[in-house]
Amino acid sequence: MWKVKLKHKLSISQWGWIWDANGTATVTCDRSHKEFDICTMNGPTLLDQSSSTLFALGPHTWNQSNISMKIQPYPLKNDKSAMSSVKEITLTSTPPKSTCGATHHSPALVFSVGGYTGNFYHDINENFISLFITINSLFPNQDVTLVVTDGTIWWFQKYAELLSAFSPHHLIINANNLTTNHCFPSATIGLIKHGAITIDPKLLPYPRTLHDFSAFLKNTYTKSDTPSLYSNKRGKPHLTLVARKGSVSRVILNQEEVINVAKEIGFNVHVLEPSRNVSIANAYRLIHSSHVMLGVHGAGLTHFLFLRPGSVVVQVVPIGLEWAAKTYYADPPKVLGLEYIEYKIEANESSLLEEYGANSLVIKDPKAFHHGEWAKRRVYLKKQNVKLDIIRFKKCLVKAYEKANIFMNKVN
Repeated sequence: MWKVKLKHKLSISQWGWIWDANGTATVTCDRSHKEFDICTMNGPTLLDQSSSTLFALGPHTWNQSNISMKIQPYPLKNDKSAMSSVKEITLTSTPPKSTCGATHHSPALVFSVGGYTGNFYHDINENFISLFITINSLFPNQDVTLVVTDGTIWWFQKYAELLSAFSPHHLIINANNLTTNHCFPSATIGLIKHGAITIDPKLLPYPRTLHDFSAFLKNTYTKSDTPSLYSNKRGKPHLTLVARKGSVSRVILNQEEVINVAKEIGFNVHVLEPSRNVSIANAYRLIHSSHVMLGVHGAGLTHFLFLRPGSVVVQVVPIGLEWAAKTYYADPPKVLGLEYIEYKIEANESSLLEEYGANSLVIKDPKAFHHGEWAKRRVYLKKQNVKLDIIRFKKCLVKAYEKANIFMNKVN
C-alpha cells in the first residue's frame, strides 16, 4: 500500500529504464517527484571513480551498449543555485573497461552533499532527514554502504558520527577521493524527500515520524549515562541563544541587552554561535540540556531537533519572513511536542526601515514588493538585521520563563 501511495501520480513518461539481454530492467529512474529524482541499479554495479559513472554489470546485447542516463542525486532538483554545485552521475549498461578494485557485499546508496553545503538547515533537511527517509523506505532491514559525492573534508569530519550511525558496519565512501573502482550487489542513487523538516509516515513501509529522527539523533550523540551539560542546583532554567554573527544578516544588533534582560528574568543564558568548526556533539549536549532555545529565523534554529519534548522554542521573525518562519520553525517543533513562542518584529525594529523608509513597499507590504521573486525576497533574508524592543520582547521572555519552569519541574 505504501508503494501505491508513493507512486500513484506517476506516468510512463516519468520513468526511465535500461534493459539487459534477458529483458530485465537493470536501471530504473523515477523522475516524477517535484524535488528529487531517484534511480536504482538492480544488479551488480561498478562505480568508476575517474568518470563518475555507475556501470550495470551483467549480460548485455550489442544495441544496449550506448544507453545511459544521468542524475544529480540531491533533493532540490528545481533549485538552479543548489544544483550548480552537484556533480552529475552517469548510469549506463555499457560494459566497463576496468575491473573491480574493491568489492562490497551490501547495496550502495549514492547521494550528493553539494547544494547548500554548510547551511545547517540544508545539511539536516536535504542530507540527513532525507537519508533517514530513504533508508527507512528502501532498506528498512538491510545494511547499506553510503557513497557520498561533492563532500569536503570539513563536512565529513563534522558529521562523521551521524554518517556512521546510518551505516554502522561499513566505511563511508568519499567518492571524491577514490583511487580504485568499487563494486556493489546493487545501487540506489538519490535521496527521497518529504518536505521541509517533514517525515510522512504514510509514505514509509514501517511508519516513521520526526520523533523517530529526533530519537535517532539522541542515540547518536548521547549515551544513557551521559550527564546533563548543566545542572539545575540553583533552580534556574537554561536558555540558549543561537546567535547570528558578522555579515550573515538577521543579526540581533542589541544582543547584549537581550542577554541581560534574560538574566534579569531568571535564566542561565548560554550563547551558541554555529559554524563549521562547532562540534555537533557539543552543540547537541548544549541544546538538549536547555529549557529554552532562542534565535532569529535562520538555519541555526534547526537545532530545535536537539531539544527535549516540553522545552521551548522562541523564534524572532523579521518582517517579510512570516511564511518561512511558520513552515520551517513554527510547525515542525510542535510535531515534536515543543512549546513554541513567536516574536514578530515591528518595522521600527528592522534595519530595513532606515534604508528604505517607512512608506516604502518593502516595509508596508512585503508580499506586494517581492511577488514571490527570489531576487526581491533576498532583501528580507540577506539585508535585514534586527534591534529588538527590549520592553516588548521582555514580555515574550517572561512567557518563555514560565513555560520553562513548568517543563523544568516536570523533568526534575
